[in-house]
Amino acid sequence: MSVMTTALRDSLKTLRLSGMLETLDARLTQAQKGELGHLDFLQVLCHDEITRRESVALERRLRRAKFEQQATLEGFDFNASPKLPAAQIRDLAAQRWLHSGKSVILFGPVGVGKTHVAQALGHQAIRQGANVRFAKTSRILAELAGGHADRTWDKRIRELIRPDVLILDDFAMRQLSAAQADDLYELVSERQGRSLIITSNRAPSDWYPLFPNPVVAESLLDRLINASHQVIMNGPSYRPNKRPKGPTDPTKPPVK
Repeated sequence: MSVMTTALRDSLKTLRLSGMLETLDARLTQAQKGELGHLDFLQVLCHDEITRRESVALERRLRRAKFEQQATLEGFDFNASPKLPAAQIRDLAAQRWLHSGKSVILFGPVGVGKTHVAQALGHQAIRQGANVRFAKTSRILAELAGGHADRTWDKRIRELIRPDVLILDDFAMRQLSAAQADDLYELVSERQGRSLIITSNRAPSDWYPLFPNPVVAESLLDRLINASHQVIMNGPSYRPNKRPKGPTDPTKPPVK
């Protein structure tokens, strides 16, 4: 290794350009073979550093999202049910709803893939540079309730307001208490202009009776529903298709 190469490595370390360090030897070999001119060499090294930083940032955003699984639309079996609105879901992948500050509501029976699609849309948003947070709605309500108890509510709700996309999974599962309804109202109100992705086993029109105060329900849900793309996901359960197949029982005849 020449003195000049050593000095270049030291400079790159000082500037924290590890992406360039990782590919420096390969790029030097290309330059020595005449495959890269002076400007090309510098440009390719810069591109290596940009690629590394983008990859690190992507991994960081994926960790912060706290997904249950790294689900993608590419990994979703749209053929599992002909009733699934595949075209509508793929259209949402373009993220126009996110850029306009709209939300997405995915609703339908248990097991049709709502959570997978919600996380996949979140994954797509992360690829485009957005910050995303995924959580069960019950968990969010428990976090906010804990904030009332230890006087950290303001801090906790700020953390939920911050992401570009907040995914509330299993929304409207059961009757809400007055405190839970008020917390949801504050969360949705404070996130006005920032997108939500909501999954629910109930249609949005069936959410209203779950709120103890009709005024709160009307104010919160009308605002939320009217600013959302609603996707009805229907059909047989998607989950059996994802389960590993057990050993075949030789005493039973094959299913035809």
